[in-house]
Amino acid sequence: MTTVAPTLLYLVPTPIGNLEDITLRAIRVLGEVDTVLAEDTRTSGRLLQHLNIKKPMLSYHLHNEHQQVQRLLERLEKGETMALVSDAGTPGISDPGFLLVRECLARGLKVECLPGATALVPALLKSGFGAERFTFEGFLPVKKGRQTRLKELAAETRTMIFYESPHRIVKTLEQLAEVLGPERPASVSRELTKLFEETVTAPLAELAANFAGRQAIKGEIVLVVQGQKEERTKEDRYTDEHRAD
Repeated sequence: MTTVAPTLLYLVPTPIGNLEDITLRAIRVLGEVDTVLAEDTRTSGRLLQHLNIKKPMLSYHLHNEHQQVQRLLERLEKGETMALVSDAGTPGISDPGFLLVRECLARGLKVECLPGATALVPALLKSGFGAERFTFEGFLPVKKGRQTRLKELAAETRTMIFYESPHRIVKTLEQLAEVLGPERPASVSRELTKLFEETVTAPLAELAANFAGRQAIKGEIVLVVQGQKEERTKEDRYTDEHRAD
């Protein structure tokens, strides 16, 4: 009889704003594991308190993950179960998680990822742009390689999704308008699922002016940009004309 290896590490998405968005399975897993690995133990501690869950917590974030991985692997290999959470959304998407998952898999330790909240999907669908094909770019390089990456994206035909911080959003919109064209349609979503949720859809130059005129911009931001329109070939036009006939 085949023995199924137990899951030792769970990637658990947490709400990006509205606490009602956590799944029943996520609540169960957080209540069953031995330890919760948190990007910020204060933030995740408030969530666990809201859920009436008491669990030992360890700090696991961008600045300590390389130091923590070996210690965590040793504990996991001894059979300890852990849930990895980020401050909001799915861990591993523009948040720590990849390194630990990779090392667990290399050692044959079973990892499960629960489905759940992530900011990029609602922002994409609210933009009204094509969702059949899209590319998630995460955060653009802050300095080195930024202009190079922007120029590479100029010919991208898929819908593009970016994460951006409030203090850089105007600069990013202005640079995208310069490289992709001021009339390229785009959409800015912030504070998704929260009380003051906002989505503004307009050409890049107009969005840049809109946000530049605000005194203070708050909240996590998702920027969605329509891809470059593909030019139709003579063969495509010929086919469409004969279909019409």
